[in-house]
Parts: sequence; C-alpha cells; structure tokens
Amino acid sequence: MAATVTLEPAGRCRWDEPVHIAVRGLAPGQPVTLRASLRDEKDELFRAHARYCADAHGQLDLERAPALGGSFTGLEPMGLLWALEPEKPLLRLVKRDVQTPFAVELEVLDGHDPEAGGLLGQAVHERDFLAPGVRREPVRVGRVRATLFLPPGTGPFPGILDLFGSGGGLCEYRASLLAGHGFAVLALAYFRFEDLPKYLNNVCLEYFEEAVDFMLQHPKVKGPSVGLLGFSKGGDLCLSMASFLKGITATAVINACVANTIAPLHYKDMIIPNLSSDPGKYKITESGLLNLVDIWNDPLEKPNHQSLIPLEKAQGPFLFIVGMDDHNWKSEFYAQIASERLQAHGKDRPQIIYYPGTGHCIDPPYFPLCRASVHAVLDQPIFYGGEPKAHSRAQVDAWQQIQTFFHKHLNGKKSVKPSKL
Repeated sequence: MAATVTLEPAGRCRWDEPVHIAVRGLAPGQPVTLRASLRDEKDELFRAHARYCADAHGQLDLERAPALGGSFTGLEPMGLLWALEPEKPLLRLVKRDVQTPFAVELEVLDGHDPEAGGLLGQAVHERDFLAPGVRREPVRVGRVRATLFLPPGTGPFPGILDLFGSGGGLCEYRASLLAGHGFAVLALAYFRFEDLPKYLNNVCLEYFEEAVDFMLQHPKVKGPSVGLLGFSKGGDLCLSMASFLKGITATAVINACVANTIAPLHYKDMIIPNLSSDPGKYKITESGLLNLVDIWNDPLEKPNHQSLIPLEKAQGPFLFIVGMDDHNWKSEFYAQIASERLQAHGKDRPQIIYYPGTGHCIDPPYFPLCRASVHAVLDQPIFYGGEPKAHSRAQVDAWQQIQTFFHKHLNGKKSVKPSKL
C-alpha cells in the first residue's frame, strides 16, 4: 500500500478525546476517499466516508483539509466518527461493555466515491472508555443496583450519581468517561435491570435516597454532598432527588422535564402524580417515525400543577442542557419554567445552555447523532431530532460545561482543561 495513515495519539485513546488523523505518501493533489467503520457489541456496522484531496506535498491532514463531500463537508477533524451511520436503520451507537474498546477501522481509497478505487492505506484506531487507573466496581448493596467508577489515586473524589432515561437498564459509558476527569461516578439503574422492576409503573424516591447514602458513606467519595447528572426521564428524577433529598449540592440535567413524568413518584407519605399526556396527539414523520413532542400536557395548566417538581426546595445550583431541536418533549419550555419558578421563590436563576440544531439524545463527544431509534420499552421507532454537525458540536461543548459545573460546585475549581478542539 502506498499511503501511511498516522494517528495522534498513536495508541489507544478515550472515546471523548479527539484524535488527529493524517495521511502521508500520496501524490500531490491526489483525490482520495477516507472511510471509517465500526462494529458494536452486537456486530452491527456503522460507517462514514469523506472525499479529500492531498496537498502539494502528497499529504492529507484532517485538521487542515476540508472534506469535499460524503458523510459531511468542510473542516471536520472528527467527522469520520460523529458522522458514523448504522448500516441498518434506527440503531443507536451505545457502549454496553465499557471494559473493552471500540475499534474504528480507517481506510484510504484512491479516487472519490462512488468511483473510489483500490485501497492505498489503512489503520485501526482503538477508543476506550476507561482511562488508565480508573476502577470499575459493581454495586449490589441493599436495593441499589449500580456500577461505581473511581478515578486513579487515593481520593477522596467529588461524587456524582448518573441516571439515564426511560429505556431502563444500566448504562455505564457516560459514568466511566466522567471518572477519567476526576469524579467518582455511580451509574445507577432503576428499572429493567436484574431484580429491579421490569416496568416503570411506580417510582419510590427511597431507592434513590439509598444510592445517595451509599455514595456519601463511601470512603473514596468526598463529602458532605454529591452531584446529580440525569438525561431525559433520569433528568426529572434528578430534579426530584435534589428537591427532596439531603446531601445534594449540584444538579445537571440533559433535556429533562420540570414535572414528574411517566410514573407516579412516591416518597414517604407523599405522591407526585406523573404529568398526563394525550397519546392521540402524536405525529408520524414522512419516514414513518413517531414524533411525541406534542403528546405531553402543559405542566403549567391547573390540572397538571400537582406533577410539577418543587425545585425551590433544592439546595444548590442547577445546570440545564437543552437541545433546541428535541422532538421527544419541549425541553426548552421546561427549562424556562424551572428558571421562572426558582426566581419566583427568591432562588438563583439556573444555568441554561441552549444548543440549536441539537436533538434529544445528547451523549459525550463523538458519539454519532441518534435522530431516531426503536425505543427499548415502547418498541416503536421514535424521532428524537437533531442535525449531525450542530449536534456534534453541542456534545463537545456540553461535556465541557458539565465538567466545569461539577468541578466548580463539588470541588471548588473554576474551570477544567479546555477541549482540544
């Protein structure tokens, strides 16, 4: 093969870190196609490609050369990752086993697709989810079903509980990556995992209180409080935890509702009903996907007031990450309700960051946009929204914002290392 693919860093790197891709040994101005492919743990194939031209020295540097077409255009050094698309439709790229890396195969082909010719060069780039020294500890204590990730070193470390949404199960990839940035993170399951309930029919806040207590009592967790990070349904659970439980200093939510959703919430002798919905208001996109954004009733209307979460009871600040093209529900509207409610009670305004062109599923950097997928519980194809390039930029920034927020409020640091992009 005539060309050499170089990667910086040359060895394995974290999934949330950028990689510098370059090609040497091409002819001056030579047109080539770069192709990336990845297989997940279920052997499903994800692919992206882009067309480039080598410079006058026969070199190609993705940090300097714009893509001329393909899965994306323009100067996008990480485009071959964030533009990955599933070979089969409606699949979302997630990492199920964080103890093994994803292997991304990179190929350099002569010419431009669809007429791209022979293979000129190739490389395999491994991206993992556990930084060197990060420890993964399964947690089965009392009722709590979770995995704790601890950074290298003696600690203690600022602690975070990490909750995902209405798909259930135990998702570890966000917690494992966050532990690489100095946090002790508990990835917490709350249904559809082991002996936890199969469906989200009733939610007891005592379960989450037990998880908070576990973290506060752990010798590697820096007290006297912890932070919360929640996405979608996990976001409104975090808002409820912050409002009713002790020992919580900072709460960050990603596309969350300001009312309790999906199932009634029980705590001691209190019940918060779930926000009602009108399933008849769903829409079908041209692609046959369910758009659920209009099915949720307005929590500000009087019949729905009881479902609102009393955020004003919380101790400590809030961060709302908002995708402005979220088609799951009206995240922007809910963040505004939260801000108005907190200020009406004399509390500080929450930090709200709005991301245009960004859909519901905001992951750590370089995960490809999931515009639609089959919901794990509903077993229906759901439209989540988002535009790939804007969404990818939002994920890089939101990841930094989340770290900065927690370092400031859990650790007393003002900032973190800026993104390499």
